[in-house]
Amino acid sequence: MAEEHFVKLLGSKGVQIPNQINHKMYKTEDESYENLFGRIPRHFDARKKWRHCSTIGRVRDQGNCGSCWALATSSAFADRLCVATNGDFNQLLSAEEITFCCHKCGFGCHGGSPIKAWERFKTHGLVTGGDYKSEEGCEPYRVPPCPYDEQGNNTCAGKPTEKNHRCTRMCYGDQEIDFDEDHRYTRDYYYLTYGSIQKDVLTYGPIEASFDVYSDFPSYKSGIYERTENATYLGGHAVKLIGWGEQYGIPYWLMVNSWNEGWGDNGLFKIRRGTNECGVDNSTTAGVPVTN
Repeated sequence: MAEEHFVKLLGSKGVQIPNQINHKMYKTEDESYENLFGRIPRHFDARKKWRHCSTIGRVRDQGNCGSCWALATSSAFADRLCVATNGDFNQLLSAEEITFCCHKCGFGCHGGSPIKAWERFKTHGLVTGGDYKSEEGCEPYRVPPCPYDEQGNNTCAGKPTEKNHRCTRMCYGDQEIDFDEDHRYTRDYYYLTYGSIQKDVLTYGPIEASFDVYSDFPSYKSGIYERTENATYLGGHAVKLIGWGEQYGIPYWLMVNSWNEGWGDNGLFKIRRGTNECGVDNSTTAGVPVTN
């Protein structure tokens, strides 16, 4: 896999250091955390806790588009809606709508800000929408996938980045759905501190996590990722955080990527936790769904 190809997929403007300007947006406390009684399990996998939520383990394919920021946030939002409704809502939300209709979020296929995506879910909401050509939901994703061929090469390598689509304000997937009524909302949007990530995931479900990608990450296959010394910086990437654990005494986060199941460990990876590896411990975002 050529580095130039991966650079195009790294569209998260969300890797950051907490500072004076945004510190008020960091969530450290929530009355609902008290129901955990301070107990944080050593190993946790949201797919096992909420088995009825089929979207949690779904590995998406962002295609030849730097829309990781939109896939990670909309996927986590869909999981959280499933958790909040005890499975009554159990489908994907539209990565298409958030990628191409949120002009405040950034630049569509050329990257965007995860926290701005959550902010939009609060103010404008998000419709349902499945994967490419699925006709599931109101607005399915319209960027073609990038599967791997038999030699393990990514079929989009060397092709130009997808051009930004026009924002569509109508349901073209399942056309029985009313576009305006289909919008789901969050009541808030926030960053999480390292100390509140686990509590928030245990209480509400998966979250978005951003981190810096270096040249050794695209070839990840298994184990706990840590940047090697000579790796070069490629860009910021957003993924979905669904759990954590320890392996050989090393703590990790469990992440779902959006580069197809052909990448990594069936589309997932583990990254070192607690040492702010590649900025990941500082750069998580979420929101709590409105369910009424």
